[in-house]
Parts: sequence; structure tokens; C-alpha cells
Amino acid sequence: MTGPPRTFMNDINAQRGLLLHLFHSALAAVDPLAVLAPHLPPAPKGRTIVIGAGKAAARMAQAVEQHWQGEIAGLVVTRYGHGAPTRHIEVIEAGHPVPDEASTTAAQRMLALVRGLGQDDLVLCLMSGGGSALLSLPAPGITLDDKRELTRRLLASGAPIGEINCVRRHLSAIKGGRLALACHPARVVTLVVSDVPGDDPAVVASGPTIPDGSRAADALAVLGKYGIAIPPAVRAVLDDGALAAPAIDDARLHGNRAVVIAGAQHALDAAASAARAAGYTPLILSGCMEGEARDVAIVHAGIARQVAAYGQPLPAPCVILSGGETTVTLRGGGRGGRNAEFLLALAIALKGMAGVHAIACDTDGIDGTEDNAGALLDPQSLARAALAGVDANARLIDNDGYGFFAALGDLVVTGPTRTNVNDFRAILVGAPAD
Repeated sequence: MTGPPRTFMNDINAQRGLLLHLFHSALAAVDPLAVLAPHLPPAPKGRTIVIGAGKAAARMAQAVEQHWQGEIAGLVVTRYGHGAPTRHIEVIEAGHPVPDEASTTAAQRMLALVRGLGQDDLVLCLMSGGGSALLSLPAPGITLDDKRELTRRLLASGAPIGEINCVRRHLSAIKGGRLALACHPARVVTLVVSDVPGDDPAVVASGPTIPDGSRAADALAVLGKYGIAIPPAVRAVLDDGALAAPAIDDARLHGNRAVVIAGAQHALDAAASAARAAGYTPLILSGCMEGEARDVAIVHAGIARQVAAYGQPLPAPCVILSGGETTVTLRGGGRGGRNAEFLLALAIALKGMAGVHAIACDTDGIDGTEDNAGALLDPQSLARAALAGVDANARLIDNDGYGFFAALGDLVVTGPTRTNVNDFRAILVGAPAD
């Protein structure tokens, strides 16, 4: 026999179908078209200007147009390929995760759009993950190339998104609340689809309309922590107090508010409900996990083993759910985002453990910079890879999770989902009795 029995493959296909159902249930729960409307503010006496940035920005703009009562106009920027048709709010596309000239043009146009508003006007700001790169306007004295290079180095260093955004914020002419200052005296309401652990709206997209209280010294500390050389022009900006972001208690920002309308917890709760309906008891570990993807995988593998061996912290059949944003420190030259790396490390840690199936995907539909959302894992993944001459350990060393799962035909490809609450992971342990 050259492969697993047909009945075993039927079981694998059933488990895969369930894992994909859990993922799509999670996506549906954080679709801006489904969740934005209840959070819209009342129409103002004056004008309503809509601005926004992020991978969910176009979908959020669609939702506003569907439900807003009155006239609106505006501009949002999203990643290439993540646009959506709108009538009154212009959607433009720009580079991500490394900003390009379109990112700078978008920021300049947005600042021009909100200048000169009055106190009876409203700025409705739609922010989601990805906005840091998509809305990039370097502080005076530094160039876009300076920011691009620092962004590349930070992304390769394994730094968590909060630290990366701290640096971006203090090298920007629009982030850290600076865009809100340009809107003054108009009131600003920011609706947020959160992709950051903890759902702090000031961290999402580096907070263009929301100051976070950090200082330039904090950005310098991040660069020092990861051994990233600081060009003289960048240091000059960080040392210039006149370029500092507004304080949290800046009087010009009083009356503004921010609301997180969707985050990882919403996605995990929806997946948990779908799991219960399928006969699995859900265990939500956390919606704000961080750390190296391969290390997080080892922890998840340990929990799965404990469930299977001892029924702790809950008995099988169950599904272990988690979200957040892991990181990958690049050591090799392979292809693969953090979700593929997580699953490859999980496969190695589980060693083909019977009855365990898993999925890991990015909810924006793009795992890192690849064309897949993530991948699927089953008890036969390592054995099938070996038959195909694919060395799992070598692929992990080379950061080539994409190549490993592509060779098995196990990539999950959704295309842009137009939402973004970061990573989604589900591990099935055992199966319900017939």
C-alpha cells in the first residue's frame, strides 16, 4: 500500500472541511459589512468627510455608504488588490507591507481633504491593520526610502507589530494623532477593525487620529533592541522635540472618540460557536498571542498532547483556538508567512500524532507577502511530505513553510478578504463519536 486507507482519507477530508468552516465563520463575524452599521455616529450639522486606511478600508467604506443617512464624501487607501466598488468615497490602492509613492500620495491627499473643516463638521475615520504602510508620510527631514529601509529591517528582525508601529509613528507626519490635529476643529470618530493584540485603537495603523502616549525615546529603544543602525537623518527627527506627536490630553483632540468594531475575539467566538454545533468543545487560549511562530507552535502542540493523553484542560473531542500575531525572524531564503511557519513547526512537534488536524491563516487572506491565507495540517502531512522528498526540518530552517505546504497541495487560498483581525488558528483533537 502506497498511501493511507480510503476511510482514513475520508476522515481527513471531513476534518479539513470543518476547519475551513471554522475559518470562514470567523471571517464572517468580522466582515465590516456585517458589523459596522451599529457603530455609526449621528449625522452632524455640517459636512461629513470619510477617510481611512488599511486592508479593510474599502469594505468599511462600502458599509458606510450602505447605511449612512445624508451626503458623504471622502477618500480611503487600501492594499493593492483589496479595493472594492464605492460611489461617493474614493478608494485608492498602495503598497504593503513596505510603503511606496502611492502611500505618500494618499497621505498628502488625506491631509488636504480634512484641512479647513469647521466645528460643525464630522470626520469619520475608518482604520484597520495595514494602515501604517498604506498611509505613509515621512516626517520632515527623512525620505520614503529611509522609512522603507527601517520597515524592512524591523519586519525581518522578529519585532512585534506594536514595536514596529512605535517606530513608524515617530517618523511620521500623519500618524500618532497628527491626522486628527489636521481635522481640528471638526469632531473625529474613528471606527477600528483591530489587528493588534489587546485591541488598542491607538496602535492599529499607528494611530493617525489617536495619540498613544509613547515618546521618540521609545522608538530609539526599539531600534536599539534589535540592533538596527540609525541613520543620522532619522536620529535628527527623533531628537527634535518640535516634531513630537501630540499628547493624549491635547485639548484640540477633546470630543473625539474611537470604537473597535471587530477584533480577534469576535472571530474566535464565532469559530467556537461553529465548533460546538459540530460536536467539539472549544477552548479559546487567547486572541492576543505573540512570539516567534515556531515557539507558539510548540506550546500548542503541548496542549494538544495533554488533551489527548489526559483529557486536560478539557477532554477530546475539542478544538483549540487562538489568535493574535506571531512573528518570524528570517534566517533562510524560503517562502512563507508566519501562519505557514507555525503549522510547519506544529507538524514537526506533533510527529504525525493521530487524531490532530489544524489550520492557521491570516484573516486578511495574505500570509505575510504570499498569495495564500495559510495552510492545513493533518496526521499524514509529514509522511506525505517524506514520500514526496520534502524535508520538513530543512524547510523550517529555510523559513519555507509555503514551499512545504504547496508541495502537499495544502495551502489555503482565499484572495483578499477585505477584513483583518490577524492570525486565526484552530487545532482539532479527536473526533465526535458517530
